[in-house]
Amino acid sequence: MPKIRVVVVDDSALVRSLLTEIINKQPDMECVGAANDPLIAREMIRELNPDVITLDVEMPRMDGLDFLSRLMRLRPMPVVMVSTLTEKGAEITMRALEMGAIDFVAKPRIGVATALKDLSTEIVDKIRTASVAHVSRHTQAPPATVAKKAPVASGDSTAPAAPKPTSFNRLSTEKIICIGASTGGTEAIREVLVPLPADSPAIVITQHMPPGFTTSFAARLDSLCKISVKEASHGERILPGHAYIAPGGKQFRIDRSGSNYVAVVEDTEPVNRHKPSVEVLFRSAAKVLGPNALGVMLTGMGGDGAQAMKEMRDAGSYNICQDEASCVVFGMPRMAIQAGAANEVLPLKQIASKLMEKLAVGGTGVRHRI
Repeated sequence: MPKIRVVVVDDSALVRSLLTEIINKQPDMECVGAANDPLIAREMIRELNPDVITLDVEMPRMDGLDFLSRLMRLRPMPVVMVSTLTEKGAEITMRALEMGAIDFVAKPRIGVATALKDLSTEIVDKIRTASVAHVSRHTQAPPATVAKKAPVASGDSTAPAAPKPTSFNRLSTEKIICIGASTGGTEAIREVLVPLPADSPAIVITQHMPPGFTTSFAARLDSLCKISVKEASHGERILPGHAYIAPGGKQFRIDRSGSNYVAVVEDTEPVNRHKPSVEVLFRSAAKVLGPNALGVMLTGMGGDGAQAMKEMRDAGSYNICQDEASCVVFGMPRMAIQAGAANEVLPLKQIASKLMEKLAVGGTGVRHRI
């Protein structure tokens, strides 16, 4: 079986050497080239035709994001970003994922040698995942932010078009949408959330992501969506019109406190090797929400959450899985479908409208009073 061919692009000689060593130790992959800037990398890619690139962000002569943008426009291929564990690094990483990068590895500013060796399993796992990912050409501009202000008077010709009115009633707003995702999930989640109206039922989300990055992810989504999006905080009420994202490095689940749903954020053990884990969130949804849940499984490697999603369906939830053609990696949806957890399998672009259809007055979703 042919090995996964990797080109490493990083301006640090130490990082290039360490990544090359980590890659070449794997029986199923090899580092075929290492470049210290994107211009050298461009020629290397033409000559070596690698399967995957690891790409640093801050480099001389051409910024890593500029290079990624050109690459995804002209020669789309799987890219794993190597990002710094800083607030700026997290924001840049979110932009890279928007541009089409498959995943990222977070490195600290100091102690890089030790950190990369400790991260070696994660690095090679992400390279393997990237090598089988579906990569599409990215030509569109980054999505525009949404101004969450009072509507402009209708007589103002410059006012943006009003969103299509919805007919969600109290029974619909008692429901909670539960979303799980991993590789490719940041953009898939955006695709689902952006069309939803400001009066949507509450949404709870677990996206596999390390500490330090979910804050930027939530802030980016909040700037794009009509609903409010934030990192979940322990003990807060889960309210309509809001989406709550599991903090990186913590487990997130739903519980009841009297007549309210509340967020539980805990520093407990990984489940299915993940922290946060979709299994944890979905199992709590099956137990606490029952038929008041709508489950959505998006793109991702592995099977995290599949069995718990089946428990959700058994408890009365309506579940949607993303279809293979629109997934970056058809792992988690495939496992959920095989487990019998899906009521429907849909292309990504149809999931938001299906959720609104199930929630609208007169929809076919199960009605259940608290």
